[in-house]
Amino acid sequence: MLKQFLQYKLSQKLSPQQIQLMKLIQLPTQAFEQRLKQEIEENPALEKGKEESNEFEDSNQERDENSDSEVIDTQDINIDEYLSDDEIPSYKTQANNYSPDDEEKNIPYAGGISFNQMLLNQLHTYSFTEHEEGIAEFLIGSIDDSGYIRRDIDDLIDDLAFTQNTYTNREEVLKLLDIVQELDPPGVGALNLQDCLLIQLKRKQKSSSRILAIEILEKSFESFAKKHYKKIFQKFNCNEEQLKEVILEIEKLNPKPGGSVAGNNKISEQIVPDFTITISDGELALNLNGRNAPELHVSREYNNMLKGYKDSKTKTKSQKDAVLFIKQKLDSAKWFIDAIKQRQQTLLLTMNSIMDHQSEYFMTGDERKLKPMILRDIAEKINMDVSTVSRVANSKYASTPYGTKLVKEFFSESMKNDQGEDVSTREIKKILETVILEENKKKPLTDDRLSVILKDKGYPIARRTIAKYREQLDIPVARLRKKL
Repeated sequence: MLKQFLQYKLSQKLSPQQIQLMKLIQLPTQAFEQRLKQEIEENPALEKGKEESNEFEDSNQERDENSDSEVIDTQDINIDEYLSDDEIPSYKTQANNYSPDDEEKNIPYAGGISFNQMLLNQLHTYSFTEHEEGIAEFLIGSIDDSGYIRRDIDDLIDDLAFTQNTYTNREEVLKLLDIVQELDPPGVGALNLQDCLLIQLKRKQKSSSRILAIEILEKSFESFAKKHYKKIFQKFNCNEEQLKEVILEIEKLNPKPGGSVAGNNKISEQIVPDFTITISDGELALNLNGRNAPELHVSREYNNMLKGYKDSKTKTKSQKDAVLFIKQKLDSAKWFIDAIKQRQQTLLLTMNSIMDHQSEYFMTGDERKLKPMILRDIAEKINMDVSTVSRVANSKYASTPYGTKLVKEFFSESMKNDQGEDVSTREIKKILETVILEENKKKPLTDDRLSVILKDKGYPIARRTIAKYREQLDIPVARLRKKL
């Protein structure tokens, strides 16, 4: 049996313009500049720079008043000639002027050869048969950016057979691997950390401490890595002073020999702060990076075309089609200008609220002064959605008197201290970090002991929470922090 009934449902849908605005808000300064450049290139009705007069505002009003009628068209204007590719549009020739204090906006690109090519160039100074050269080049191609070959020898042999049609054996691969490991930087081509450190030590001039270091790494690498020093004293019949010299020798080695070379050929990452926070006469001041506030205006020529079309007595179909295109571009330009203004307002409003909330931190630079603050706190203050605040916090940087910080770093959860007051987890982590920094490295503090110390300081934190915060701070367990 079929039934008909009415159902009322309240739902919220974002318009394409709202979605575009959200995307604009999320963009950091450099990405925003690229988006702006793209929009200007795609929409000739949008121009950068200051408009000389306000006539376009009058024509905008006329356009808005007549937008619903069919009375806008011109016969006199040759639309095709205006849109001709032969002429360079004015927005292409205008200079992009920034304030003198703005940083250079071009991102430098690194020059030079790649890490892999540098190794191949060294390899070609050796004498090989064609078969051997193919295997050696394959080994170099298997080296990652850190300088390691992180694969089993048998896997390399199988890959050579299947992908290069080169048949070899373990003995030949190891022989050629020894040659690859002679290349610079020292330690390159190692199969693991132990291998990497040994290669570097064996290339240094021999000394008693280096000979002992090689012996310890070859025979007791695991005990050394886990700092089981008592086992090493017993096994190698050495004293504390000798082991200190060994540790000093090993600390001078590079655990990632390829890192310094491979990284030089990547595009340099440049952070451009979106906000600048300064202290003037004991007061905090916030400024938005000037590149986020470009001067844009709607093309006067496009407005004149619509005005001319409106005054025209006869309208052809081609002119109507052209004027629809012009109208679409003008609407798009007007919306984009409004969206940028709204973006500026949103960024300033959000960051102002964050700055006010964390004013004590910004005045002192002491991370222990950071108050608990979550996205909802700011969203409620500025009467905006949490997702909007999240878009600002996750992708924007602020230049402060204490360095350039990611905005989301100012947010943290809260915990109760022994007085029942809300304190920031960032404050607790900073105190934990300070306690560990000041500990006796010969007898590092365990997580249980750290928990007791923080409790005495007024922060009742469980041992498992201490372990979690320590891992977040990238601090190893007590045993691995031990020093002689």
